[in-house]
Amino acid sequence: MLYQIEEPIYFYLFTIIPVIIVVFLLAFWWKKRTQKKFISTALLEKLAPNRSTFKSVLKLVFLVIGISFLVISLVNPKMGTKLKTVKREGVDVVFALDVSKSMLAEDIAPNRLEKAKQIITKIIDKLGSDRVGIIIYAGNSYPLLPITTDHAAAKMFLQNAGPDMVSSQGTAINEALNLAKTYYNNDEQTNRFLIIISDGEDHQEETKQVAQEMSKEGVKVYTIGVGTEKGAPIPIKVNGSLLGYKKDRKGETVITQRKPAVLEAVANAAGGRYIDGNKTKKPVDFIEELIANAQKNEFETKQFSDYKDQFQWFIGFGIVFLLIDVFFLDKKTKWVKKIDLFNEQ
Repeated sequence: MLYQIEEPIYFYLFTIIPVIIVVFLLAFWWKKRTQKKFISTALLEKLAPNRSTFKSVLKLVFLVIGISFLVISLVNPKMGTKLKTVKREGVDVVFALDVSKSMLAEDIAPNRLEKAKQIITKIIDKLGSDRVGIIIYAGNSYPLLPITTDHAAAKMFLQNAGPDMVSSQGTAINEALNLAKTYYNNDEQTNRFLIIISDGEDHQEETKQVAQEMSKEGVKVYTIGVGTEKGAPIPIKVNGSLLGYKKDRKGETVITQRKPAVLEAVANAAGGRYIDGNKTKKPVDFIEELIANAQKNEFETKQFSDYKDQFQWFIGFGIVFLLIDVFFLDKKTKWVKKIDLFNEQ
């Protein structure tokens, strides 16, 4: 089953509940204080032996539950009752995002990593029914999101990507290439794209060979470079505060540079192309045109349909609890006296 929320704005009405509880506590405190001014506790017990704090609290609970159900009814949760198969046409696009610490360099505003995320996000916005997947890599590669048609989920996962998500630092593009091979699960999908976004500081010699293997398997590899060839230091930050810059073993500040030649070699080996990514529009427009002109293959995807309103159930339960609150007396009963939760005897 899958749920949809039709009017989430009404969740703000839940703020009524703490107000009711505060008013109840203030009224209870005022009542106790006023009673002490005019009568002793022992005499009050004799004059009103059936008064019950427990049942007053219980009435408040019924009231809160009743209001909660009514608020949920306004939100109108809907339930997907049927899983249907939808035919779509598109291509598979996998993004391999470099999250090594060199991507934190700020020679491109705000930094290389955020620029790369911006490029990927804008490309996803341009896609139609195409499927997307995301890989992150540094010294090793990790699947961030498998192939999916859920573009909103792709962008959400992308925003959380960072150097802390990988255990090994460095830049091993071949690791991303090898992992990407497992992403394309449809042998008949003739148009499969792998888009690598990096500063090109690759530390593996076999990367070109792996890229050639990808090309033989029908995967078109394109690379996008971010950063400047002049380079910049790698900032070390904690909670947004700059503590310094990364240094090598000799104590000298490390300067990381974009290596377009590496990215060009990878793209050429796989029959693709290298694109300068320092200006967001250039790679976004290029990839958009590339995918728009690609042959689209049909594939199937499953999704919930026939969502049905469920608000009537919550209205019913809400009214029931409010009626209980109205007709529920706040005087002691025999079974309550036996429980004596509030030491009322």
